[in-house]
Amino acid sequence: MRKFLINVNGTKYEVEVEEIDPKAVRQAAPQAEPAKAPVAAKPVGEGEKVTSPMPGNILSVSVKEGDTVKEGQQLMILEAMKMENEILAPCAGKVTSIAVTKGSTVESGTLLCTIA
Repeated sequence: MRKFLINVNGTKYEVEVEEIDPKAVRQAAPQAEPAKAPVAAKPVGEGEKVTSPMPGNILSVSVKEGDTVKEGQQLMILEAMKMENEILAPCAGKVTSIAVTKGSTVESGTLLCTIA
């Protein structure tokens, strides 16, 4: 056992840590991940890709495929950490595809739509 003194926000704590031999550690056998149902890929349209800046849920989609949008126009609303974030068009053009629907959960970098 090794003892350490740790300071957390001005409060000192004495802790003991057991040092182990790295050669003695057995690695757990890799667990097989459960099979995921195949997801039908929606065709991606040509043009500039609009991606999610953060993980969250799509609250609403304000445009549909074929709509003409102006730069800065609201495309959808993304809820992240209890805040509503407007996803705006980065350029003017025509919406060639929409990859999400209302209620979709997205991760950072997920394709939302494309504008040509």
